[in-house]
Amino acid sequence: MAPTRLDPMARQSAPKEDLKKSGQKMTTRSSKYVGVFAALVLVMGPGPLPPAQPQAAISAVTQRSLADVLVEITPAVVNIAVRSRVSAETNPLYNDPFFRRYFKLPEQQQRLSAGSGVIVDAGKGYILTNHHVVADAGEIAVTLKDRRRFTAELVGSDEATDIALLRIEAKRLKALPLGDSNALRVGDPVVAIGNPFGLGQTVTSGIVSALGRGGINVEGYEDFIQTDASINPGNSGGALVTADGRLVGVNTAIIAPTGGNVGIGFAVPIAMASAVMEQLIKHGEVRRGRIGISVQDLTPDLAEALSIEESSGAVVGSVVQNSPAAQAGLQAGDVIIAVNNRRITGSADLRNRIGLAPVGSQVEIEYLRDRARNTVTMRIEPADANAEAAAIPAPLQGAQFQDAAGNVVVSNIEDGSAAERSGLRAGDVIVAVNRKPVATVAELAAALKEAGGAIALDLFRGGSKLFLVIG
Repeated sequence: MAPTRLDPMARQSAPKEDLKKSGQKMTTRSSKYVGVFAALVLVMGPGPLPPAQPQAAISAVTQRSLADVLVEITPAVVNIAVRSRVSAETNPLYNDPFFRRYFKLPEQQQRLSAGSGVIVDAGKGYILTNHHVVADAGEIAVTLKDRRRFTAELVGSDEATDIALLRIEAKRLKALPLGDSNALRVGDPVVAIGNPFGLGQTVTSGIVSALGRGGINVEGYEDFIQTDASINPGNSGGALVTADGRLVGVNTAIIAPTGGNVGIGFAVPIAMASAVMEQLIKHGEVRRGRIGISVQDLTPDLAEALSIEESSGAVVGSVVQNSPAAQAGLQAGDVIIAVNNRRITGSADLRNRIGLAPVGSQVEIEYLRDRARNTVTMRIEPADANAEAAAIPAPLQGAQFQDAAGNVVVSNIEDGSAAERSGLRAGDVIVAVNRKPVATVAELAAALKEAGGAIALDLFRGGSKLFLVIG
């Protein structure tokens, strides 16, 4: 079952609905529950037992301490209402301007959706949320817990990590302090706060179920925190918080075979979200760089073949000529085990670290070669997208390519483009050009340049291997 983005749950065509009402309507039901408590005492030997504290008292203490934390942090979590414009229902006649004017059909319809966000800088009014909450937004309204409502400015958005940054002009804001998502452990208690189903602010609790989850979006940068704290549509962009009230994640996706929560939710770690936020503030976008290598996961079989005892890492498959990695001396077969003194779990983890490091910054790479540990420092260089695009031949014009964990992914295809007519599709994973393996966009561009005439692509689409010949 594929994970589902918490794409705002209430997207509807609503030309006349007031934005102020989006996500604010609440239906209440009253119900009574009767709790039955039983205590069973097993006496293992003679002697008096210490007086037992009533279970109700223990529960009251736990609830009271969590409630105290929530009083402090919930004002930092906001509801987000988005008004966007979508194309009207498709009909061939609708494309005729005369027909549209004669029957006074709208060019576009309005769509309302609801999501969540978290204030991370009270002084500057910065709010973190998800990219998919605010994508294509025409107007963004933020409602605070105290019911004040503001129009938000979109500072920037990054689809690859599904993180967006908003800004509002407001006083008396409360920001949520940032925690250390790298220090999380499976089993740590967490609280999810958001706006599920547009009901208004809702709090649920659970634990960290797993760390380092991926596979939701092949094009994206993934290192998700998995939790069983109840997360539902509308929680997108909400806060995942530790028991002491620190923000460790931004809720973003769920496994939802029935459309609702089944106990498997995902959050972007705050370490990743913070790195994206810094670039969005500085550039309005994330400017990713490269060091010029392709890698694959270190598997137990590879570790045995290389006679090393490491259980995690990334094996260098190829090194781009004249790249930072080549200049630093990295070679195919080297096993990268740490970046900036922090262990990596595999190729996806390495890609995240490099991809989120600012262009021009220095990274320290620790690797194994012939079982000996080595450390090199190299500078992140900008990916020369323009040069690579210039090398893409005419039959593939209109396609955008992206490096993805040792493969090349078709990230986008323009409608009606030459690439679309050639049979290429968004999501295709290209592994070879004229039988020559390619692992990066730079290698793809070089291979296409060498190909000259006919081009034969080995690619994977939907789990099946295809052979596409482009004239």
